[in-house]
Amino acid sequence: MSNVQKQIEEIEAEMARTQKNKATNYHLGTLKAKLAKLRSELLNGPGGKSAGSKDAGRGFDVTKSGDTRIGLVGFPSVGKSTLLTTLTGTRSEAAAYEFTTLTCIPGTMKYKGARIQVLDLPGIIEGAAEGKGRGRQVISTARTCNLILIVLDAGKPLTHKKIIEAELFSFGIRINQVPPNIKIVKKEAGGIGYQEMTPQTKLQGMNPEVCRMVLKEFKISCAEVILREDITVDQFIDVIEGNRAYIPVLYVFNKIDSITIEELDILDQMPNYVPISSRDKWNMDELMEEIWNKCNMLRIYTKPKGQIPDYDEPVILHSAKNPTVEEFCNRIHKSLISSFSHAWVWGRSAKHQPQRVGKDHELMDEDVVQIVKKAG
Repeated sequence: MSNVQKQIEEIEAEMARTQKNKATNYHLGTLKAKLAKLRSELLNGPGGKSAGSKDAGRGFDVTKSGDTRIGLVGFPSVGKSTLLTTLTGTRSEAAAYEFTTLTCIPGTMKYKGARIQVLDLPGIIEGAAEGKGRGRQVISTARTCNLILIVLDAGKPLTHKKIIEAELFSFGIRINQVPPNIKIVKKEAGGIGYQEMTPQTKLQGMNPEVCRMVLKEFKISCAEVILREDITVDQFIDVIEGNRAYIPVLYVFNKIDSITIEELDILDQMPNYVPISSRDKWNMDELMEEIWNKCNMLRIYTKPKGQIPDYDEPVILHSAKNPTVEEFCNRIHKSLISSFSHAWVWGRSAKHQPQRVGKDHELMDEDVVQIVKKAG
């Protein structure tokens, strides 16, 4: 493994020396493809996951429960355990020394009727993606979350944020991104077919030569490539690898009680951030509302025939756009849609109260739905 690490360092040094312009685009693309392959080998072993060490890529054994799962990731002693206790009431040992938490501590918080599982993960250090300080286990568990909270100490430098982002990136987690709109279809023969549906304008972007070179590095000689958006070489490599996790992230700046108003104003310019003090329970309402919005959660209430709606236990759906009645049925039980006749809907999505709808009707937050099954 040390030989692979040395090769990675050499390629990174060469990339740092190379000027970034259209003339060097081909060369940089080659280096990036080689770098991606070497990083995969470092994480999973030369022959893939089975060839790695026994715990390679394995996270902590924590049963998934509730409607969604969020993970607390950060350096040691930034207040993750105190935050877990404040959010969920679960006792996680907190102390003034580093590495107090040595395993994954789960807890559950209730918000707007949803049960949200919160995982307090051990503190990570630089080099975590290569396995230092149980870092690989921590990041493997973070990959299973619907949302990652990167907990940072407001009184410490912002370089910690960059280090954590780099470790998550190395392990295949793409934060606050969506999968690029690219289609790659492998063929038996015919060489490489390249189509651009959108002009490629980015500095380290794509062109036919870079595409063929990257595919050659991954031993793909026959394929049809269709680019439906303006992308970078890195995004193209991510699609070829096919094992990336696209997870939303919130930056939680803890211990704001220890900084000045001027320093807080500087932090306020950062996107996707929430300032809190978990010890003094400051700004917890905004944090929980941001968690709700980032997870794209909607509440749909069920109404049995002839009874009042169940407002205590809503069905929680995750969707960036409005979910359909069919998705609502599948969330309750997979077999329900086969006997579905129609539904009655009350709420903002209904044109009148109630409205008879089919399975393709789009629901909105806090709608009330009554499912009617087929006769017989």
